[in-house]
Amino acid sequence: MTSEAPRFAIDARDLHKTYAALGNAPEKQALKGVSLQVPVGSVFGLLGPNGAGKSTFINILAGLVIKTSGSVSIWGFDQDINPRMSRASIGVVPQELILDPFFTPGEALEIQAGLYGVPKKQRRTMELLSALGLADKAESYARSLSGGMRRRLLIAKALCHSPPVLILDEPTAGVDIELRRQMWDYVRELNDEGVTVVLTTHYLEEAEEMCDRIAIINHGTVIACEEKNTLMQRMDSKSAVIWPETPLTAIPDTLAAHEMLEVRLREDGALIVTYPKSRMQLGAILSEVHAAGIAVHDLSTEEAHLEDVFVAMTSGEAA
Repeated sequence: MTSEAPRFAIDARDLHKTYAALGNAPEKQALKGVSLQVPVGSVFGLLGPNGAGKSTFINILAGLVIKTSGSVSIWGFDQDINPRMSRASIGVVPQELILDPFFTPGEALEIQAGLYGVPKKQRRTMELLSALGLADKAESYARSLSGGMRRRLLIAKALCHSPPVLILDEPTAGVDIELRRQMWDYVRELNDEGVTVVLTTHYLEEAEEMCDRIAIINHGTVIACEEKNTLMQRMDSKSAVIWPETPLTAIPDTLAAHEMLEVRLREDGALIVTYPKSRMQLGAILSEVHAAGIAVHDLSTEEAHLEDVFVAMTSGEAA
């Protein structure tokens, strides 16, 4: 590794990938000039709908797919000039549960570390298994592990050569809530120790909680790459949940006809009023509610969530 950390853990510039025509299928342009810079020490979210190009991008980083054009540097090592160090700087946890069923977790980690040339005295097999709650399974066959345990074993394998960059591709797919929480606690520990984490997930609440910077890719193109808080501000909407003194059975006509408000009625008789926060304040909303003859018992407000931003941007509705 370089003696000094680079500015970017991953630096991809104008990345293109075109898959050749196969049979009657035409060629497919999976990446169309993707440029992404992942700051060192960040938890970086890479989001996008199915088929957006996320897997192609990750596989290029891992050296599993050959790019058509562009450049990639990982931890300061250009993939074309120094492919060995570039690949050694990254650990990838794939979405698929790919494990050799005839090796124990201990053996799997020893073999993986050996493939990366890690000397036996520097291997962290039991340390990693303990950190991921698999110490008691060190001598069990991988085929006997549950889905959640197999997922954690993949994380251990990705970390066995102590890479400064960790890519998690849908790491909590099929993992129960308790194991998911344990996994994220460990990822936070890794990040606190300086490991840069790149996360792809369809659980957008996880990305909203974990990531400090997020990129959204769609149809092979980066449509956003910003600090999470900046990205969230793209949605100029806020919602007020209003509980009337007497539960409502219908939305008052004056509220339903208001051109700046989107009003929904919940099953419990409460109102959800969504409004443009740049043009209306909560006080104005309450004035409209009172004018409609509604006595307010309680209320709460909610900002837009990452899922709202994601859906709006990938459907072309964001500002």
